[in-house]
Amino acid sequence: MQKLRGLFQPGGVFSYRDFRRVFLSSSFMSIGGGALPMAVAIVIIDNGGNATTLGLVMAARTFSFAVFVLFGGVWADRIKRKYIMMSADLSRAILAVGLVLVSGDSAPRYLMGIILFLIGIGDAFGGPASGAIMTSILPENLLKQGNVFRGAVARLGGIIGPAIGVAAVALIGARLTFLVSAIACLSSFLMLSGVKEAAHKAKENRESVYLEIKEGIQTVREMPWVGALILMATFQLMVVIASESVLLPVITKREFHTNTVMAMATTSFAIGAVIASILSLKIKTKAPGRFTLITWSLFAMVPFALAYQDSKTVIVIAYILAGISVGPWDAFWPSALQREVPKEKQGRVFALDHAGSVGLMPLGMALTGPAVSVMGEKSFLIFAGLFHLVVNLIVYRVPGVKEMRTPVNSSNSEQDKR
Repeated sequence: MQKLRGLFQPGGVFSYRDFRRVFLSSSFMSIGGGALPMAVAIVIIDNGGNATTLGLVMAARTFSFAVFVLFGGVWADRIKRKYIMMSADLSRAILAVGLVLVSGDSAPRYLMGIILFLIGIGDAFGGPASGAIMTSILPENLLKQGNVFRGAVARLGGIIGPAIGVAAVALIGARLTFLVSAIACLSSFLMLSGVKEAAHKAKENRESVYLEIKEGIQTVREMPWVGALILMATFQLMVVIASESVLLPVITKREFHTNTVMAMATTSFAIGAVIASILSLKIKTKAPGRFTLITWSLFAMVPFALAYQDSKTVIVIAYILAGISVGPWDAFWPSALQREVPKEKQGRVFALDHAGSVGLMPLGMALTGPAVSVMGEKSFLIFAGLFHLVVNLIVYRVPGVKEMRTPVNSSNSEQDKR
C-alpha cells in the first residue's frame, strides 16, 4: 500500500494532473469502447449474418486504420495532440450513436461496415497522438511508468470490454450497449478537454502531407534500430500472431469441443501481459532491447503449443508466457521512442509503428488457410514458431537495438532534438 500511495504523492506518476486525465481517458476508451465490437458481432450473428459478413464488417475498421494512420501521424505533429484525440473521441461517440440507428433487423449490414470504417479513421488519428502526447504531460524519468499503466489498462480493457459488451447486450440490448459505448467515448473527450498540454515545436512553413509522411519515414531510416524493430513486429504479426488468431478458435473448438479453452487462453494472455509490464518497472538495465527480445521470444511457445494440442493446460500456460513476453514491450518500447525521437516527429513515428502493427495482419489472416492447406497445420505452426525466433536473432544484431537507443555516431544526433 505504501508503494501504491507513493504513485499519487508529489513526484509520483499519478501526481501529475494531466496524466491522470489521459489515463482515465484511456480507461474509458479501453473498457467502454471495447464493448462495441462484441455488440456489433452479436447483432450481425443474431440477424442471420454468417462468418463472411461478420469478417467483412469488422475488417472495415482495421482497413481504414491502416489506410489513414500515416495521415493521423502528420496531424499529430502539426497541432496539439489533445485536440486530435478529442476529435477522434467525439467522432467515435457520434458514430456509436449511428450504430443504434442501423442495428435494426431490416437495416442493411453494409451500413454497419461503413460506420466501423469511419470509426477506424478516428482510431487512425487518435492512436499516434495518444502515444506522442506523453512527453508533453510527464517528465522523461516517469515515461516508462506512464506507458506501463496505460498499457495495463488497455490489456485489462481487452478482457473487461468484450465481457461488458456480451453482458450488456444480454441485459439491455444492443442499441443501449452502443449508447453506453458512446457515453464512454464522450467521457474520454471530457477528460481530455481539461488537459493542459505543453506546446510542441512544429514547422512554421508546412509542407504537403505526403512530404511530411516522407519525412517521418526518413526519420525512421536514420534510426535503424527503430526501423528494424518496427519491421520485426510487422512480419511477426503477419506470420505468427495473425495465424494464431485464426487457428486458436479452430483448434480449440475441434480438439476440446468448447470455446472455454479459447476464452481461458486469451484471458491468460492479457493477465500475463499486465503482470509482466508492471514487473518491468522494477527492471533497471542498460540493455532494455536485449531484455525485451529475450522475453519476446517466449511468444513462440504459442504456435508450438497449438501444434501439439494434447493438453488444455499446456495451451493456457503458453498463452500466459506469451502475455509475459509482451509486457516489456509496453514498458520499454514507447518510452524509447518518446526519449529518442524528436518531439515534433513523434506523431509520424508512432503512426509508422501503428501501421506496422496492423498493416499486414489482414494479409496474414487471409493466407493462413492456404498455408495450412499446403504445409499442413502442424508443420505450419512449427514454422511460425521458428520464424519468430529467427527474426528475433536477426534484429538483435542491428546497432542500437540492444540498448533501444540511437548510437552516438548515428546521423540522427542529439542536435536534431534541440
